Amino acid sequence: MQALKTTQISGKIILVPNCNPVGTNIKAGEYTQGRFDPVNGTNWNRGYFYDENQVREFATTVDKSSSLDAIKSEFRQRLSASIEAKLAQPWGLGLAQQLNLKLQKIAVEADVVLDLHNGPVSTRHVYIPEYAKHAAHQFSIPHCIFMPNVFAGALDEACFCTWWLLQDCLSSRFDSEFNFGVEAFTLEMGSQEVIDFAEGEKDALGILGYLASKGVLDNQQYQPAEMQRLGVSLADYKTMFTDFGGMVEYCVKPGQKVKKGEVMARVLNIDNLDDDQAVHSVLAPCDLIPMLHFPSASVLSGTQLYKCFTNYKEL
Repeated sequence: MQALKTTQISGKIILVPNCNPVGTNIKAGEYTQGRFDPVNGTNWNRGYFYDENQVREFATTVDKSSSLDAIKSEFRQRLSASIEAKLAQPWGLGLAQQLNLKLQKIAVEADVVLDLHNGPVSTRHVYIPEYAKHAAHQFSIPHCIFMPNVFAGALDEACFCTWWLLQDCLSSRFDSEFNFGVEAFTLEMGSQEVIDFAEGEKDALGILGYLASKGVLDNQQYQPAEMQRLGVSLADYKTMFTDFGGMVEYCVKPGQKVKKGEVMARVLNIDNLDDDQAVHSVLAPCDLIPMLHFPSASVLSGTQLYKCFTNYKEL
Protein backbone atom coordinates (compact mmCIF):
# COMPACT_ATOMS: atom_id res chain seq x y z
CA MET A 1 0.00 0.00 0.00
CA GLN A 2 2.84 2.37 0.80
CA ALA A 3 4.61 1.65 -2.50
CA LEU A 4 1.42 2.09 -4.52
CA LYS A 5 0.96 5.61 -3.11
CA THR A 6 3.95 6.78 -5.16
CA THR A 7 3.50 4.54 -8.22
CA GLN A 8 1.50 5.26 -11.37
CA ILE A 9 -1.22 2.60 -11.68
CA SER A 10 -2.68 1.61 -15.04
CA GLY A 11 -6.08 0.28 -14.06
CA LYS A 12 -7.38 -0.56 -10.59
CA ILE A 13 -5.90 -2.55 -7.69
CA ILE A 14 -8.17 -3.80 -4.90
CA LEU A 15 -6.52 -5.01 -1.68
CA VAL A 16 -8.35 -7.15 0.89
CA PRO A 17 -5.88 -7.32 3.79
CA ASN A 18 -8.16 -9.17 6.23
CA CYS A 19 -10.50 -11.41 4.23
CA ASN A 20 -10.99 -13.88 7.12
CA PRO A 21 -11.39 -11.72 10.26
CA VAL A 22 -13.01 -14.58 12.16
CA GLY A 23 -10.35 -17.23 11.61
CA THR A 24 -7.47 -14.92 12.48
CA ASN A 25 -8.99 -14.25 15.89
CA ILE A 26 -9.77 -17.83 16.93
CA LYS A 27 -7.00 -19.17 19.16
CA ALA A 28 -6.57 -22.63 20.66
CA GLY A 29 -3.91 -22.09 23.30
CA GLU A 30 -0.91 -20.64 21.47
CA TYR A 31 -2.16 -21.66 18.02
CA THR A 32 -4.40 -19.80 15.57
CA GLN A 33 -7.13 -22.05 14.22
CA GLY A 34 -7.26 -19.96 11.06
CA ARG A 35 -8.11 -22.47 8.35
CA PHE A 36 -11.12 -24.18 9.92
CA ASP A 37 -14.36 -22.90 11.41
CA PRO A 38 -14.32 -24.42 14.94
CA VAL A 39 -18.16 -24.55 15.05
CA ASN A 40 -18.77 -26.81 12.03
CA GLY A 41 -15.29 -27.70 10.77
CA THR A 42 -15.67 -25.82 7.46
CA ASN A 43 -12.43 -24.97 5.66
CA TRP A 44 -12.40 -21.18 5.17
CA ASN A 45 -10.30 -21.71 2.00
CA ARG A 46 -13.00 -23.73 0.23
CA GLY A 47 -16.65 -23.29 -0.74
CA TYR A 48 -16.31 -20.83 -3.62
CA PHE A 49 -18.79 -20.78 -6.50
CA TYR A 50 -18.22 -22.63 -9.78
CA ASP A 51 -20.88 -23.92 -12.18
CA GLU A 52 -19.46 -25.72 -15.21
CA ASN A 53 -22.90 -25.98 -16.86
CA GLN A 54 -23.40 -22.23 -16.58
CA VAL A 55 -20.12 -21.63 -18.43
CA ARG A 56 -20.98 -24.09 -21.20
CA GLU A 57 -24.51 -22.65 -21.58
CA PHE A 58 -23.19 -19.10 -21.81
CA ALA A 59 -20.68 -20.14 -24.49
CA THR A 60 -23.57 -21.23 -26.73
CA THR A 61 -25.09 -17.73 -26.58
CA VAL A 62 -21.98 -15.81 -27.65
CA ASP A 63 -22.11 -14.04 -31.01
CA LYS A 64 -18.87 -14.47 -32.96
CA SER A 65 -18.93 -10.78 -33.92
CA SER A 66 -18.86 -9.70 -30.25
CA SER A 67 -15.63 -8.21 -28.96
CA LEU A 68 -13.65 -9.89 -26.18
CA ASP A 69 -14.45 -6.96 -23.89
CA ALA A 70 -18.18 -7.30 -24.57
CA ILE A 71 -18.11 -11.05 -23.90
CA LYS A 72 -16.16 -10.53 -20.68
CA SER A 73 -18.55 -7.84 -19.47
CA GLU A 74 -21.68 -9.90 -20.10
CA PHE A 75 -20.16 -13.04 -18.58
CA ARG A 76 -19.08 -11.15 -15.47
CA GLN A 77 -22.60 -9.84 -15.03
CA ARG A 78 -23.91 -13.41 -15.10
CA LEU A 79 -21.28 -14.64 -12.64
CA SER A 80 -22.00 -11.77 -10.28
CA ALA A 81 -25.76 -12.39 -10.47
CA SER A 82 -25.21 -16.10 -9.73
CA ILE A 83 -23.15 -15.28 -6.65
CA GLU A 84 -25.80 -12.79 -5.46
CA ALA A 85 -28.48 -15.45 -5.92
CA LYS A 86 -26.47 -17.95 -3.92
CA LEU A 87 -25.96 -15.42 -1.11
CA ALA A 88 -29.72 -14.74 -1.06
CA GLN A 89 -30.92 -18.35 -1.12
CA PRO A 90 -33.72 -18.95 1.42
CA TRP A 91 -31.96 -21.78 3.25
CA GLY A 92 -29.04 -19.54 4.15
CA LEU A 93 -25.30 -20.21 4.16
CA GLY A 94 -22.62 -20.91 6.72
CA LEU A 95 -20.41 -18.00 7.78
CA ALA A 96 -17.40 -19.32 5.83
CA GLN A 97 -19.32 -19.44 2.54
CA GLN A 98 -20.85 -16.03 3.18
CA LEU A 99 -17.38 -14.54 3.51
CA ASN A 100 -16.06 -16.54 0.55
CA LEU A 101 -18.82 -15.49 -1.83
CA LYS A 102 -18.54 -11.82 -0.88
CA LEU A 103 -14.82 -12.04 -1.57
CA GLN A 104 -15.43 -13.88 -4.85
CA LYS A 105 -17.90 -11.19 -5.97
CA ILE A 106 -15.02 -8.71 -5.81
CA ALA A 107 -12.70 -11.14 -7.61
CA VAL A 108 -15.19 -11.64 -10.48
CA GLU A 109 -14.37 -8.13 -11.75
CA ALA A 110 -10.60 -8.69 -11.75
CA ASP A 111 -8.31 -9.68 -14.62
CA VAL A 112 -5.73 -10.91 -12.09
CA VAL A 113 -6.50 -12.52 -8.73
CA LEU A 114 -3.67 -13.09 -6.24
CA ASP A 115 -4.75 -15.14 -3.20
CA LEU A 116 -2.08 -14.79 -0.49
CA HIS A 117 -1.65 -17.64 1.99
CA ASN A 118 0.75 -19.11 4.53
CA GLY A 119 1.62 -22.74 5.19
CA PRO A 120 2.44 -24.50 8.49
CA VAL A 121 6.28 -24.38 8.41
CA SER A 122 6.80 -23.46 4.80
CA THR A 123 8.99 -22.03 2.07
CA ARG A 124 7.57 -19.77 -0.64
CA HIS A 125 5.77 -21.41 -3.54
CA VAL A 126 3.06 -20.45 -6.02
CA TYR A 127 0.16 -22.35 -7.61
CA ILE A 128 -0.09 -21.51 -11.33
CA PRO A 129 -2.77 -22.72 -13.79
CA GLU A 130 -1.21 -24.70 -16.62
CA TYR A 131 -2.51 -22.29 -19.27
CA ALA A 132 -0.55 -19.47 -17.56
CA LYS A 133 2.84 -21.19 -17.18
CA HIS A 134 4.53 -18.05 -18.52
CA ALA A 135 3.66 -16.37 -15.21
CA ALA A 136 6.27 -18.48 -13.40
CA HIS A 137 8.95 -16.05 -14.61
CA GLN A 138 6.89 -13.02 -13.57
CA PHE A 139 6.78 -14.01 -9.89
CA SER A 140 9.80 -13.71 -7.61
CA ILE A 141 9.07 -17.13 -6.12
CA PRO A 142 11.44 -20.08 -6.70
CA HIS A 143 8.97 -22.98 -6.50
CA CYS A 144 6.01 -23.30 -8.89
CA ILE A 145 3.16 -25.84 -8.89
CA PHE A 146 1.24 -26.12 -12.16
CA MET A 147 -2.50 -26.74 -11.78
CA PRO A 148 -4.86 -28.58 -14.16
CA ASN A 149 -8.27 -27.12 -14.98
CA VAL A 150 -9.96 -28.88 -12.06
CA PHE A 151 -12.12 -27.16 -9.45
CA ALA A 152 -11.55 -28.26 -5.85
CA GLY A 153 -13.22 -25.36 -4.05
CA ALA A 154 -10.42 -22.76 -3.82
CA LEU A 155 -10.65 -19.11 -4.91
CA ASP A 156 -7.95 -19.28 -7.59
CA GLU A 157 -9.61 -22.40 -9.08
CA ALA A 158 -13.04 -20.76 -9.06
CA CYS A 159 -11.53 -17.92 -11.09
CA PHE A 160 -9.23 -19.66 -13.56
CA CYS A 161 -11.44 -22.75 -14.18
CA THR A 162 -14.31 -20.46 -15.19
CA TRP A 163 -12.38 -18.45 -17.77
CA TRP A 164 -10.24 -21.36 -18.94
CA LEU A 165 -13.35 -23.42 -19.71
CA LEU A 166 -15.05 -20.50 -21.47
CA GLN A 167 -11.97 -20.00 -23.66
CA ASP A 168 -11.94 -23.70 -24.57
CA CYS A 169 -15.68 -23.78 -25.35
CA LEU A 170 -15.51 -20.73 -27.61
CA SER A 171 -12.30 -21.87 -29.30
CA SER A 172 -13.94 -25.20 -30.11
CA ARG A 173 -17.20 -23.62 -31.24
CA PHE A 174 -15.67 -21.00 -33.55
CA ASP A 175 -12.44 -22.83 -34.46
CA SER A 176 -10.33 -19.85 -33.41
CA GLU A 177 -8.33 -18.93 -30.32
CA PHE A 178 -9.89 -16.97 -27.46
CA ASN A 179 -7.86 -15.45 -24.64
CA PHE A 180 -9.61 -13.23 -22.11
CA GLY A 181 -6.41 -12.46 -20.20
CA VAL A 182 -7.87 -13.48 -16.83
CA GLU A 183 -5.44 -15.23 -14.48
CA ALA A 184 -5.58 -16.36 -10.85
CA PHE A 185 -2.88 -17.66 -8.52
CA THR A 186 -2.38 -18.76 -4.93
CA LEU A 187 0.85 -17.46 -3.42
CA GLU A 188 2.18 -19.30 -0.36
CA MET A 189 4.22 -16.68 1.48
CA GLY A 190 6.06 -18.73 4.09
CA SER A 191 5.18 -20.00 7.55
CA GLN A 192 2.07 -19.27 9.56
CA GLU A 193 2.34 -18.00 13.15
CA VAL A 194 5.49 -16.08 12.09
CA ILE A 195 5.99 -12.55 10.80
CA ASP A 196 9.26 -11.20 9.44
CA PHE A 197 9.08 -7.61 8.22
CA ALA A 198 12.21 -7.87 6.05
CA GLU A 199 10.85 -10.97 4.30
CA GLY A 200 7.48 -9.27 3.98
CA GLU A 201 9.09 -6.37 2.17
CA LYS A 202 10.69 -8.84 -0.30
CA ASP A 203 7.28 -10.43 -0.85
CA ALA A 204 5.73 -7.03 -1.52
CA LEU A 205 8.47 -6.16 -4.02
CA GLY A 206 7.93 -9.51 -5.73
CA ILE A 207 4.19 -8.86 -6.12
CA LEU A 208 4.91 -5.34 -7.40
CA GLY A 209 7.34 -6.88 -9.90
CA TYR A 210 4.61 -9.21 -11.14
CA LEU A 211 2.15 -6.31 -11.51
CA ALA A 212 4.77 -4.26 -13.36
CA SER A 213 5.42 -7.16 -15.76
CA LYS A 214 1.66 -7.21 -16.48
CA GLY A 215 1.67 -3.50 -17.29
CA VAL A 216 -0.40 -2.61 -14.23
CA LEU A 217 2.36 -0.44 -12.76
CA ASP A 218 4.36 2.18 -14.65
CA ASN A 219 7.57 1.95 -12.67
CA GLN A 220 10.85 0.48 -13.90
CA GLN A 221 12.16 -0.12 -10.38
CA TYR A 222 9.83 -3.09 -9.95
CA GLN A 223 11.02 -6.15 -11.85
CA PRO A 224 10.73 -9.92 -11.30
CA ALA A 225 13.86 -11.18 -9.52
CA GLU A 226 16.54 -13.15 -11.30
CA MET A 227 16.55 -16.59 -9.67
CA GLN A 228 16.45 -20.31 -10.30
CA ARG A 229 12.84 -21.42 -10.62
CA LEU A 230 11.73 -25.01 -10.22
CA GLY A 231 8.39 -26.35 -11.43
CA VAL A 232 6.27 -29.42 -10.78
CA SER A 233 2.87 -30.63 -11.91
CA LEU A 234 0.23 -30.92 -9.20
CA ALA A 235 0.23 -34.71 -9.64
CA ASP A 236 3.91 -34.75 -8.59
CA TYR A 237 3.32 -32.61 -5.50
CA LYS A 238 3.24 -35.40 -2.95
CA THR A 239 2.15 -35.66 0.67
CA MET A 240 4.20 -37.78 3.07
CA PHE A 241 2.29 -39.33 5.99
CA THR A 242 3.64 -40.92 9.16
CA ASP A 243 2.85 -44.59 9.79
CA PHE A 244 3.25 -44.14 13.54
CA GLY A 245 2.79 -41.47 16.18
CA GLY A 246 5.21 -39.91 18.64
CA MET A 247 7.54 -36.95 18.99
CA VAL A 248 9.15 -35.89 15.71
CA GLU A 249 12.45 -34.20 14.86
CA TYR A 250 12.30 -32.55 11.41
CA CYS A 251 15.71 -33.16 9.86
CA VAL A 252 15.29 -31.25 6.58
CA LYS A 253 13.99 -27.73 6.05
CA PRO A 254 11.40 -26.56 3.52
CA GLY A 255 13.13 -25.67 0.26
CA GLN A 256 16.07 -28.04 0.89
CA LYS A 257 16.93 -30.54 -1.85
CA VAL A 258 16.82 -34.11 -0.52
CA LYS A 259 18.18 -37.30 -2.11
CA LYS A 260 16.37 -40.64 -2.09
CA GLY A 261 17.08 -42.54 1.15
CA GLU A 262 18.12 -39.53 3.20
CA VAL A 263 16.57 -39.13 6.64
CA MET A 264 13.80 -36.53 6.59
CA ALA A 265 12.58 -36.97 10.16
CA ARG A 266 13.06 -39.07 13.26
CA VAL A 267 10.04 -40.08 15.32
CA LEU A 268 10.37 -41.05 18.97
CA ASN A 269 7.80 -43.68 19.98
CA ILE A 270 7.22 -43.24 23.69
CA ASP A 271 5.82 -46.78 23.97
CA ASN A 272 9.22 -48.24 23.06
CA LEU A 273 11.61 -46.05 25.01
CA ASP A 274 13.39 -49.03 26.59
CA ASP A 275 14.43 -50.81 23.36
CA ASP A 276 16.02 -50.17 19.99
CA GLN A 277 12.61 -49.57 18.37
CA ALA A 278 12.19 -46.26 20.16
CA VAL A 279 13.30 -44.11 17.20
CA HIS A 280 11.91 -44.54 13.67
CA SER A 281 13.59 -42.78 10.76
CA VAL A 282 11.42 -41.41 7.95
CA LEU A 283 13.38 -41.74 4.70
CA ALA A 284 12.90 -39.86 1.45
CA PRO A 285 11.23 -42.28 -1.03
CA CYS A 286 12.79 -40.40 -3.98
CA ASP A 287 14.69 -37.22 -4.77
CA LEU A 288 12.47 -34.39 -3.57
CA ILE A 289 12.16 -30.88 -2.15
CA PRO A 290 9.88 -30.39 0.87
CA MET A 291 7.71 -27.28 0.63
CA LEU A 292 6.26 -27.46 4.12
CA HIS A 293 6.01 -29.66 7.18
CA PHE A 294 3.60 -30.16 10.07
CA PRO A 295 4.01 -27.38 12.64
CA SER A 296 4.00 -29.51 15.78
CA ALA A 297 6.57 -31.91 17.25
CA SER A 298 3.74 -34.13 18.46
CA VAL A 299 2.26 -36.28 15.67
CA LEU A 300 -0.33 -39.02 15.36
CA SER A 301 -0.26 -41.97 12.99
CA GLY A 302 -1.45 -40.75 9.59
CA THR A 303 -0.35 -37.15 10.11
CA GLN A 304 0.60 -35.18 6.97
CA LEU A 305 4.26 -34.77 7.83
CA TYR A 306 5.64 -33.13 4.66
CA LYS A 307 4.39 -31.91 1.28
CA CYS A 308 7.07 -32.28 -1.39
CA PHE A 309 8.10 -31.56 -4.96
CA THR A 310 9.00 -34.72 -6.87
CA ASN A 311 9.98 -35.01 -10.55
CA TYR A 312 10.63 -31.28 -10.52
CA LYS A 313 12.31 -29.44 -13.38
CA GLU A 314 14.19 -26.19 -13.75
CA LEU A 315 12.11 -23.63 -15.65
